[in-house]
Amino acid sequence: MRLIEQHWYRPRGWLTALLAPLEGLFALLAAARRQAFRRGWKTSGRLPVPVVVIGNINVGGVGKTPLTLALLRDFAVRGVKVGVISRGYGGKAPAPTEVGPDSDPALVGDEPLLLAAAGAPVVVGRDRVAAGRHLLARHPDVELILSDDGLQHYRLARDLEIVVLDGRRGLGSGRLLPNGPLREPPSRLAAVDAVVVNGEGAQLPLPDGLPRFAMTLRPGACHALDDASRARDAAGFAGRKVAVLAGIGHPERFFDTLAGQGIAVEQRLSFPDHHAFAPGDIPADADAVIVTSKDAVKLARVIHDAAQRARLWVLPVQATLAPDLCEWILARLKTKHGR
Repeated sequence: MRLIEQHWYRPRGWLTALLAPLEGLFALLAAARRQAFRRGWKTSGRLPVPVVVIGNINVGGVGKTPLTLALLRDFAVRGVKVGVISRGYGGKAPAPTEVGPDSDPALVGDEPLLLAAAGAPVVVGRDRVAAGRHLLARHPDVELILSDDGLQHYRLARDLEIVVLDGRRGLGSGRLLPNGPLREPPSRLAAVDAVVVNGEGAQLPLPDGLPRFAMTLRPGACHALDDASRARDAAGFAGRKVAVLAGIGHPERFFDTLAGQGIAVEQRLSFPDHHAFAPGDIPADADAVIVTSKDAVKLARVIHDAAQRARLWVLPVQATLAPDLCEWILARLKTKHGR
């Protein structure tokens, strides 16, 4: 799998040729599914409130969760009641399930737990239409729904589509799975309403006139897993054997963020996205282990040994957007719906 992921961003000719038939099959199936909804052979379900999809056309971590958290924060400031629906990747909930602070990440997934901690009502479910109806039945005051991921979930009718791109990795080779990192071709960007670019670096082939927003992830101070008020800066880790652990889609970005904070790390451990952590994943010889907020919600539920928990530190990040995406969304919805 590591070879395939490297191939997506540094293509190898022999592997491109080998995977071309599978890529062609994937493209055919994806196109057929899109056409089925466009031509009305399959129908989309519409919810009684506006739906904004926060998605991507490529696999791997691009920053959708920090973006969704930032939007929840900005909508709350404006007094807009927002709910979130999600597939709940990594979870096993068989039916629409509301996420609470004590929910099991094995049931609802890790990202929904992080979103629910922000104070918004969150419902997970394989069928996002059913998840949205479940959310509105339990929270009828919700005025707007954000769909965390779901760009390719065409059964859910949406008012706006916002695609998040990694500014450093871009679209990779520009090819579809498994020959490249894309779920849909680059031409799909011509049909979305806006794109959010997380960081800088790559030259992105964006359609002319497509609204573009720049997202920057700003790290806060590390805090103890069990006590967010107990913070520690880079100097607090000096002279200690520090390990960093990440089970996210693009761990290198997190590792680079720590390096930018001036924290000297001796050991880097990366796990697959949505990894189900176990106590044995924590390096025994480290004085401190720094993790992402997303991984922290799972580790808090599987690490019970007090000595192990005391070594776990969380590095939170907060997204900032320029220009104001929240204001743009509200303006577009007002234009579209006249309200």
